[in-house]
Amino acid sequence: MQNAQILFPVNVPGAFDYAVPIGMELSVGDFVYAPIGKQMKLGVVIGLGTAEVGRELKAIAERKATRPLSPDMVKFVLWTAKYNVASPGQVLRMVIRSYKALDPSPIVNHYLPTGETLRQLTSSRRAVLREGGPFPARASEIASRAGVSAGVVKGLVKIGAMQELAMPVDAPFPVPDPEHPGMALTQGQEDAAKELAAQVKMGGFSVSLLDGVTGSGKTEVYFEAVAEALRQGGQVLVLVPEIALTQAGLERFAKRFGAEPAAWHSAIGDAPRRRVWREVAQGRAKLVVGARSALYLPFADLKLIVVDEEHDTSYKQEEGVIYNARDMSVVRAKLSGHAVVLASATPSLESLHNARSGRFAHIVLPERPGAAVLPEIGLVDLKETPAEKGDFLSAPLIDAIREGLSRGEQSMLYLNRRGYAPLIICRSCGEKLKSPDTDSWLVEHRASGRAMCHLTGFSMRMPTQCPKCKADDSLTAVGPGVERVAEEAARHFPEAKIEIFSSDTAGNPAAIKDRMDRMARGEIDILVGTQMVVKGHNFLNLTFVGVVDGDLALAGGDPRAGERTYQTLVQVAGRAGRAKKAGHALIQTHQPEHEALLALAAGDRELFIGVELAMREMLGLPPFGKLAAIIIWGPDRAKTEALAKKMVSLAPRTDGVEILGPSEPPVGRLRGQYRRRLFIQAESTVNLSRYMAVWRQKIRPPAKYKVQIDIDPQSFM
Repeated sequence: MQNAQILFPVNVPGAFDYAVPIGMELSVGDFVYAPIGKQMKLGVVIGLGTAEVGRELKAIAERKATRPLSPDMVKFVLWTAKYNVASPGQVLRMVIRSYKALDPSPIVNHYLPTGETLRQLTSSRRAVLREGGPFPARASEIASRAGVSAGVVKGLVKIGAMQELAMPVDAPFPVPDPEHPGMALTQGQEDAAKELAAQVKMGGFSVSLLDGVTGSGKTEVYFEAVAEALRQGGQVLVLVPEIALTQAGLERFAKRFGAEPAAWHSAIGDAPRRRVWREVAQGRAKLVVGARSALYLPFADLKLIVVDEEHDTSYKQEEGVIYNARDMSVVRAKLSGHAVVLASATPSLESLHNARSGRFAHIVLPERPGAAVLPEIGLVDLKETPAEKGDFLSAPLIDAIREGLSRGEQSMLYLNRRGYAPLIICRSCGEKLKSPDTDSWLVEHRASGRAMCHLTGFSMRMPTQCPKCKADDSLTAVGPGVERVAEEAARHFPEAKIEIFSSDTAGNPAAIKDRMDRMARGEIDILVGTQMVVKGHNFLNLTFVGVVDGDLALAGGDPRAGERTYQTLVQVAGRAGRAKKAGHALIQTHQPEHEALLALAAGDRELFIGVELAMREMLGLPPFGKLAAIIIWGPDRAKTEALAKKMVSLAPRTDGVEILGPSEPPVGRLRGQYRRRLFIQAESTVNLSRYMAVWRQKIRPPAKYKVQIDIDPQSFM
């Protein structure tokens, strides 16, 4: 008798063996129902074999009549779990995001006019034909638009004025046209586009790093690789770091390919999720734009993955299955034998090292097209040119904004801190307001009158007295957030139209698009924003960018702090001067001698890259070595500390591995759980995933305690 290994989308260490009933034909990737305890659960066949004689196995109950996961997808699920030391069932749960999508779409009647000209129609019937479109549509939708009942729509069918069509509830996505005309490319862009398209046309696994300065037209260039994959009849996935910011991006796809792509992100509802999943699995959704989780959609015929802004830390998932979507994209492409394009104006040092060592193709766009040139970047040393007492904008920033306003140009002020102030302190007793179950300071949001924790979402009304000493009116805001910067800008420029753009003020994608459209039309003079302003925006009249605190990302013990500071400031400065008008940027700093800031001011990327890579090589950090982290969580401080020390004592002995810690992270308590962290540094030849898996198997944490493994950590909080 045949047996099958069934993986269920639950947090279990592996697959379970089941007997295959006689007459049931199975293949790897099939969806089946099988009993677990007293429940019947959906799982996926990941292996087939011959049952051992005399071994009694429970039998599979049913094979689901739907397209199976491809063998490559099954391999990808197992590879993701193995590399990231995660439960394969949890990875599978990331794949099976909509159980209803496994069934065909329900069929409902839609209605459209027949074109018959009929006399003596009632006013309600005329309203349906005149105002009920677009057609075809469901009777309830038509009736709502026309302001009548659904019965009026159905009555028109009886007299021959409308007809019924049986159509799926989840309509297919429009098919993108690779021959739809796009923007005219410069010679440099065309050469880069041909090289990317050639990689796709050649077939097989390849990785290309599209390394272009801000505003160089990377999107238009990789569109040609997308077009080539579509010509081959394949599917394309474009990953973006901030799906909330992609409404304008989706329109760019629509202009190039004549149809909007399918969008996938955490904010879409159940019905759109079901529709996208089903159409992707059936191979009908040809072009998908999504956040990192879109990588685990069950594509039937994937030909290309594009990772836009490949350096962005948003590609790292920090909860559940901890993985880096950029790195897993390369793995998925290798398992399936297709192309990957990594695009960025500020590539990660890992990707840049791979490109320069020949592992990746390296395609460079060194300049902006036409008359646009890169902005000049200057440093404002706050030790020599401080802001006025109580203010945060220095005179050079204020003067630059004033000059721009006098010419009718726009400015942007960047500070990656939401709210009004990052710290609330009592002047009487020195108490710093914290979240009640987390070691993080509460942030004052003056616009909403609340104090909030940005790690947990805890929120309360801004107190009128100190919760510790009960002193009235003793709480004061310390430091700036974007609200405070906007308030100060309004003081200096009372006639200017000023708006804040952060996750607190962004709203839904439609509201984001509306704000960005108003900025593009010149209806905003000064935009004050967090990192949401950095990515993918193109404002032709924006000529000045001021960075309020260029040192913000340099604090703490993050070994990538210099790289992230350089990347962020290049990206934000790159918003300026993207048309014929020259742009410039000023960065306020207390550390003008830092190599990242010196390189920015000199416009010398190679200076920064050389210093940073030399430092990493000397210290054995990525890309010359490997990192992992273990985070221990628990409700009791002492027991969490003891568990962390026990982990150290159980570490496998091997050459080329160094263990640092345990230590208390900057946020030692989160959501009522105490945290301790271990860092593991390994030589590049060490199989660090295997090492961590062996280590993890040596300990079984008590109930309510958790041991979390993070391969190649990006966050050090």
